[in-house]
Amino acid sequence: MSALPPEPRPRILIVDDNLAIHEDFRKILGAKAETHARLDSIEAELFGAATAPVERAEFRIDSAHQGQEALARVEQALKEGDPYTMAFVDVRMPPGWDGVETLDRIWQCSPELQAVICTAYSDYSWDDMMRRFGHTDNLLILKKPFETVEVLQLVHALTRKWALARQAKLRLEDMDRMVNERTEQLVAVNENLKHEMEERVCAEESLRVSEERFSTAFQCNPSPMAILSGVDRRFMDANQSFVDLCAYQPDQLVRHSDVELQLWLRKNDVTSDALLPDGRLRNLNCFLRRSDGGIRQIVMAAEPLSLGATPCLLLIVEDITEQVKLGAQLRQAQKMEVIGRLAAGVAHEFNNVLTVIQGNVGLLQIPNAPAIDRRALLDHIMHASRRAAAFTKQLLAFSRKQVLQPRSLNLSAVLKHTQKMLFQLIGERFEIQFHCPDELPSVMADEGSMEQVLINLIINARDAMPEGGLIEITTETVNLDDEAAALTPESRPGQFVCLSVKDHGCGMDTQLLTKIFDPFFTTKEIGKGTGLGLSTIHGIVKQHEGWINVASKVGSGTTFKIYFPVCHSPAQPTVVAGAEKDSVLESGRGETILVVEDEDTVREMACMALQKRGYRVIQAANGPQAIEVWNQCATPVRLLLTDMVMPFGMTGGELAKILVTKNPRLQVIYTSGYNTEFLQRDSLLAQGINFIPKPYDVRTLSKAVRHCLDGGTLPKYETRQPKLELATVV
Repeated sequence: MSALPPEPRPRILIVDDNLAIHEDFRKILGAKAETHARLDSIEAELFGAATAPVERAEFRIDSAHQGQEALARVEQALKEGDPYTMAFVDVRMPPGWDGVETLDRIWQCSPELQAVICTAYSDYSWDDMMRRFGHTDNLLILKKPFETVEVLQLVHALTRKWALARQAKLRLEDMDRMVNERTEQLVAVNENLKHEMEERVCAEESLRVSEERFSTAFQCNPSPMAILSGVDRRFMDANQSFVDLCAYQPDQLVRHSDVELQLWLRKNDVTSDALLPDGRLRNLNCFLRRSDGGIRQIVMAAEPLSLGATPCLLLIVEDITEQVKLGAQLRQAQKMEVIGRLAAGVAHEFNNVLTVIQGNVGLLQIPNAPAIDRRALLDHIMHASRRAAAFTKQLLAFSRKQVLQPRSLNLSAVLKHTQKMLFQLIGERFEIQFHCPDELPSVMADEGSMEQVLINLIINARDAMPEGGLIEITTETVNLDDEAAALTPESRPGQFVCLSVKDHGCGMDTQLLTKIFDPFFTTKEIGKGTGLGLSTIHGIVKQHEGWINVASKVGSGTTFKIYFPVCHSPAQPTVVAGAEKDSVLESGRGETILVVEDEDTVREMACMALQKRGYRVIQAANGPQAIEVWNQCATPVRLLLTDMVMPFGMTGGELAKILVTKNPRLQVIYTSGYNTEFLQRDSLLAQGINFIPKPYDVRTLSKAVRHCLDGGTLPKYETRQPKLELATVV
């Protein structure tokens, strides 16, 4: 509470039309006057030493002679903030207002004023005044003539009363102000509290809605979801989809951990407790074991989170069992479609070949047929058989089963070596630009396959530009990092040699690009292509552990880029075609040869060919029979010619092992119509094992046998399959 200001001297208003009355009041109420001083001095002379003076209260006195003047002074004092404490008002003040009316008007503007009505007559009775003013404690009546002590008593009492009332009023106002301020503060605090409560209610409602929303999203989510405790791996919650997937009741899940339930399988038959890490997990392929023993293939993701102070793991599972089945069915359907198209193409090609062979053989079988050029017919049959062999080679290349003769090559040297042949192949309307640097890392590749790849690409480029044009051939070294390798699905980081063939022809749209490597798919006219060109290239490149990128746009040409891994062995010189001239075949010297072949016609042909060349031949249809024939043969066997794939559970490699132990000097030649998918478990062809791929002719067989008997080895063959070593054949 604020301190009250000091009170000024009381201010008194005298209202009387008699000037003498004003002087009397001033003498009584004014400050210590000269009269008082003279009286004090006389008192001292009469009675001796003067008594100590009494401090008298001082008053400020104003005068008004009419009621209107008094009212004006009161109003002016109020405006100045210095109101009158009390007023002495005469009852009779002609010609204007009398004292009662004057006091009535003054109290209307200053109701706190203490008033004393001075009268010498009984103009108004007390009852009249009560009726006029009502019950009031601010009014006293003073009869004239009055004594000084009466005036002083009235003045001191009424001014003190006014001062106390004023102080009380000020204190009440101060208290009222403080109460109002505190009330305002409390109202503000209450409003803030109310606002905070409203915000809290809104926040709680929002939290409830959010929790309800997320709880609904969790429980009704079609994706199986569960929450595991990060402390003991027990299930804290699981939605209905997860419960349905696991076939457990919710209370069964909550009481156990995933380890106790043995939910996760790394494979469909191997339980794993360590599948789920403590951190984030994405797209983990694994299996889930249901409570009924069923196995579901799933893709699982995990995200660590905290619920309060408890570390947890959110699991999201996708059941892909049906998708995997549908995918397998789709792949099977696609395989069957490709196989069907392949079978139709193979049937078409071989029917043509067989028609030529059967027709010419039929002509040769006509007895005494006049004017038949038997040699021409035999040439037609040989040409048809070679065509069939070439077609089979294409099929093997397409299926990546072709037998290769890999060695370290400089691809630029191989391509430049084919320039003359390529210009003759495409004609004068076309221009070929070679951008093939001599300094190029070597690649481990089959030279004939590389030439076949280039020829097929050049022919495709030629056919894409019927009016002629430019074909660009480029070789370069490419280093791929992880980021660059990620741009192409089949690529991988490392150093590669890139072969690029670019034409400026008609180009292809996106739909055609997805089919160009399919077997027997062609955009050429009927009879202009087999549809195996690009599929053969694809098979060869895959067999050399490379990949192909194709960029094409309708009307802008096509670019093929083929990537081969770099080989760090030095490149070997290319073989010039025709450099090795056929030597005159030497006849046999009576050496004994064991021919093992389960196909009767092939075995009979081989035996007859070798016998015609002067060799002694013994034969068997399978491995066990060959061992029996070996044991019964009186002369040493110098060479074993064996098929790789035979019945009765013994392959050519296994037979060779057995017979080499019997005769370490035995020479062995393997033959097969398959590639080394079967040979891989029998021989390391890259280590010098002699091999003749089927089909072979009499000249090839005779030359190979003589070469081996004279201590030589045949060219090395290899595929990109893992190989297991058998007996080392000398």
